[in-house]
Amino acid sequence: MIISIADQKMILLRDGKFFASYPLSTSKFGVGDRPGSYATPLGVLRVKDKIGHGLPPGAVFKSRQPTGEVLPVNAPGRDPIVTRILWLEGTDEKNRNSYRRYIYIHGTPEERNIGRPVSYGCIRMRSADVIELFDTVGLNSKILITPNPLPPNLGLDMKSQKPQTLSSAH
Repeated sequence: MIISIADQKMILLRDGKFFASYPLSTSKFGVGDRPGSYATPLGVLRVKDKIGHGLPPGAVFKSRQPTGEVLPVNAPGRDPIVTRILWLEGTDEKNRNSYRRYIYIHGTPEERNIGRPVSYGCIRMRSADVIELFDTVGLNSKILITPNPLPPNLGLDMKSQKPQTLSSAH
């Protein structure tokens, strides 16, 4: 996975080839790994834990536990973590605090804000997209979070690229 802060987008690679693209939201507080900064960490991280398998889209989490509540897309007034959690662990010095800071890739009910930096450090995704990602990637999958635009050498127009489903990505 490559997450571009500049593009507010993730690309998923399989065997080094393009597999899918997803819009997302990173931190409104910029980038970094200092505890209490609410920034999105940069560098190479890995999926340390996956939480929420089989829960419905919009399932609300508190302290990584489902509450039983399910919120619709763009529910007014609240912005909890929903649907799925991929808990990230930093692999180098510049992102070593990520796991202790509870940096996740997770769903948000505020899908209208996807594509803009609005989070408190985590990577937010639409519920349908985070379910697809959750079902596709395994534990220890690597994520590169970069401040730079996505690489143009994939031979794709990333602005118009739609996420591919597993059935259409063969």
